[in-house]
Amino acid sequence: MSSSVSELFSLGKVRTDTVKRICRELLRRFPERFTGDFESDKQVVNDLVTTPSKRLRNRIAGYITRLKMVEAERAAATEVAVEGPELSQSDTVTE
Repeated sequence: MSSSVSELFSLGKVRTDTVKRICRELLRRFPERFTGDFESDKQVVNDLVTTPSKRLRNRIAGYITRLKMVEAERAAATEVAVEGPELSQSDTVTE
């Protein structure tokens, strides 16, 4: 077997429970303060949380940005699903 495990599986980034817990709490308390833009989210995290390092602050802001992007994608997908597929005139069959 010449393939390594990392070639067989596409592994995602691992985030610590601390980062996930802090992000969930911040989004629960202040959902309107986060935009999905990393730079602005980083500034909001800096204002709300005292972190021991820039790296931890950036990881928190990055995960919040990712969660907001996923939330926006889901909302857009739900909106399209509710509207239903639109049929153009070339798609309709006339007899």
